[in-house]
Amino acid sequence: MTLPLAVALDGAGWHPAAWREQNARPRDLFTARYWADLVRTAEDGGIDLVTIEDSLGLQSSAFGRPDDRVDQVRGRLDASLIASFVAPLTNRIGLVPTITTTHPEPFHVATTVQTLDYASRGRAGWRAQVSGSPFEAKHFGRREFPEFTIESLRGPAGEAVLRELFDEAADAIEVVRRLWDSWEDDAIIRDAATGRFIDREKLHYIDFAGERFSVKGPSITPRSPQGQPLVAVLAHQTIPYELAARGADIVFGTPFDEAGARGILGEIRDAESRVGRTGRPLEAWADVVVVLEETTAAARAVLDRLDERAGAPLASDALVFAGTPADLVDLLESWRAVGYTGFRLRPARLPDDLRQIVEHVRPRVAAPADAPTLRERLGFEPAANRYTDTEENAA
Repeated sequence: MTLPLAVALDGAGWHPAAWREQNARPRDLFTARYWADLVRTAEDGGIDLVTIEDSLGLQSSAFGRPDDRVDQVRGRLDASLIASFVAPLTNRIGLVPTITTTHPEPFHVATTVQTLDYASRGRAGWRAQVSGSPFEAKHFGRREFPEFTIESLRGPAGEAVLRELFDEAADAIEVVRRLWDSWEDDAIIRDAATGRFIDREKLHYIDFAGERFSVKGPSITPRSPQGQPLVAVLAHQTIPYELAARGADIVFGTPFDEAGARGILGEIRDAESRVGRTGRPLEAWADVVVVLEETTAAARAVLDRLDERAGAPLASDALVFAGTPADLVDLLESWRAVGYTGFRLRPARLPDDLRQIVEHVRPRVAAPADAPTLRERLGFEPAANRYTDTEENAA
């Protein structure tokens, strides 16, 4: 059985002290060469896709506000532009940038990902992410959010804010998906003799009218190679699970043990039922932060060293695994038996843990067969166009 693997790329790695490691390249973090090297390493090692982190505010160790720290990596390049730069330099790996749904207009998100799908010849995806931070909202000046704490988000008022953000995200994803379909595959004629470049009858208004967006369409970008690039959502609780069930193809969950893995999977399936999802079920993938060495003791020593430099143990929403590649594969296999169909590994150190993944984890599990597009590589069927007059759509 094959095991799809994703690698989540973020700065010098997911540990805040990773930039101080011997093999880190802090001077190169804001260069295109750095990202090209990482993605090509992942591709050459058989990784199926990379996600690239992004946000609308500086990284922070504090929840929902800047921390003003100067001893950790701060600042990043635009994830979608990194992916577009890397696209023509690679051939097989999927490229999935993070793009926020809260402030950018879905029309721009749609054309950005469509353009990436052209640049990569069918390997684009999108990790949709909400932004509820007051300091990020101030970068745009069009709306305000209240100050949040983890505790306040668990109350009725916090839940109402979360529901609003994630309902908006669901609308944004729906708008993007309709725009991706707004040109039929054969809308471009290029008939020089008749002077017709496009068939206007094959371009469609999407006419989306919701509480948050009213978008006429069509897109300015013709339907891209995949038609519908894959959409992924990272989710930790009920409302985000429902967002994934409403609009995503893949949901990244964060179990900490087998019981948690079963529980999360159950919540995902319950969310699908509540929102009335039809068609293909969500692909449930699990996230793990990894520190990998030849022995468990060596991996623990690395993590201890990083924690000491950071001044505190690594705090993560996902399991922090410090061990050997073989033990990691055993863990992934046990969660696959529960029902997860793929995994997203977050290297604590770049490039060290990425190299461990491609040299010692990927060879221990079979990769999906190479395919021209990311959809095909991960076993997704061709995307039907909702506006095309076919027997399937008429049914």
